[in-house]
Amino acid sequence: MSELRQTFEQKLKLSPQQFLQTALLQLNSLALEGRIEEELAENPLLELTENTVEPEEDGEQNEENEIDWDDDEYETIRSPQSKSTDRQGMPLPATPDPIDRLLEQISLLELPAEDKLIAEEIAWNVDEKGYLATDVEILADRLDASLGDIERLLYLIQHLTPPGIGARNLQECLAAQLEVLGEDGLPLVIVNGHFDDFANRRFEKLKQHIGCSQEELNDAKEVIAHLNPKPGEGSPTSEADYILPDFFIEEVDGELVITLNDSNLPDLQISPVYRDMLRSSNGSDAQTKQFLRQKMESAKWFLQAVQSRQVTMMRVMKTIMDLQPEFFMGDTNRLKPMILKDVADRIEMDISTVSRVTRGKYVQTPFGTYELKHFFTEGMTTSDGEEVSTRIVKEKLKTIVEGEDKSHPYSDDKLAEIMMNKGYPIARRTVAKYREQLRIPVARLRREL
Repeated sequence: MSELRQTFEQKLKLSPQQFLQTALLQLNSLALEGRIEEELAENPLLELTENTVEPEEDGEQNEENEIDWDDDEYETIRSPQSKSTDRQGMPLPATPDPIDRLLEQISLLELPAEDKLIAEEIAWNVDEKGYLATDVEILADRLDASLGDIERLLYLIQHLTPPGIGARNLQECLAAQLEVLGEDGLPLVIVNGHFDDFANRRFEKLKQHIGCSQEELNDAKEVIAHLNPKPGEGSPTSEADYILPDFFIEEVDGELVITLNDSNLPDLQISPVYRDMLRSSNGSDAQTKQFLRQKMESAKWFLQAVQSRQVTMMRVMKTIMDLQPEFFMGDTNRLKPMILKDVADRIEMDISTVSRVTRGKYVQTPFGTYELKHFFTEGMTTSDGEEVSTRIVKEKLKTIVEGEDKSHPYSDDKLAEIMMNKGYPIARRTVAKYREQLRIPVARLRREL
């Protein structure tokens, strides 16, 4: 006989409003403009409104249009764009972010809502090299999903563009690329079954295990050598790829002022015609009023999400300025160590929120235009007790390598020793890590006769 039980459990579920706010937050200014146009086309209760306010009346108008989201009277609601600047700045060549392209591909897949949520979460946990930076068990626990669902969607993502992105290790990354290429011969056999021997160049042992000839092995090596071990780094661009700054930082009366590049975003309001129709007790049947109520709520959520996005972006940018004072005073080589958690703690928001704000967003400063993630870097303490950014350490390492005798290039141990003498106490493995990030080959490959 079945037994009826009642249990209580706590689960973290995002509301539709939170989903919308999250979606808008990760858009840059150009993408947000397109998203607003889509919402205008889908929701008849949203409409454009002409901005007839004179510049000197901006303060008064903003006060009059203060939004009360709990107001059930459905008063006119306008999007809170400040129209702070009419300059968009010069377009700059941009490198498409592989994560953004991955999220776009996921949005086009015909997946259930639950699967799309898992796939997007996987994408947000891919690091700069293109590898999954979180254990699948943690993702499963966080999303209240089965390990099988996480593995299934992870496999799907690894076979999107660029192939291999989201892999947990190099072997999985290369195998996914071979599968996408339709390569099911010797290269895939080597990667799947004999990767350790291949990676350690034990080719004689490899030939014995597989039973292949030297020529066949050479052909397989050639195929594997042309795969991308870091699918998250770099992507092909064309002259048509451009970005516009999302922020402007200008000096006004001796002070730096932040403004959002929101000049192209339209002012929105809820249609007075439909608002009056909803208020009226006559002229509309129950089904029509139900439809209008749903669209009214959707319109209010959208306007609130736009306002929330702007407030959050300004808070993040202001905090970055506060944490990097030397840089914004003109010393662009003096970046302090700073991670996403530093900003998140300061504004009391989640790290993922800061990540969404800083990914793919740019700021135009008096010293140049930078992606927001440029300001984030880990740090180390020099022998003098000064805390410096690892970016400075990498630049110092790069300078040493560029000045070495190419007939006798420095080994990683020697580089660590030289860095130690210059006041940067880093281990040999750290030198190797930074060298790889700078795309500097090992000593034997730098040697010139």
